[in-house]
Amino acid sequence: MRRDIYQAIADPTRRAILALLAIGAMTPNALAEHFNTSRQAVSKHIQILAECEAVTQKQNGREIYYHVNANKMKEIDKWLDTFRKIWEDRFDQLDNVLNDL
Repeated sequence: MRRDIYQAIADPTRRAILALLAIGAMTPNALAEHFNTSRQAVSKHIQILAECEAVTQKQNGREIYYHVNANKMKEIDKWLDTFRKIWEDRFDQLDNVLNDL
């Protein structure tokens, strides 16, 4: 079964992993230190992120480093773009009401 990026961000732990990787590449052990779960649980989340292509991996010696796949994050941004217009219109309407008061 192929997963999509929306499955990746549906879980708060995976969103937290993505946020950590946005700061810089990390190993699974380094990521696991940030959570109160087992290393295996974090590895499962990383596996799902990799299946969704939200993260990529690069081996450096014996260590595997994970990186955020910025191109895949653009898919979410494009989807959210539809809603940005709605939010901007509503904020403009609110500004107009507040200015009239």
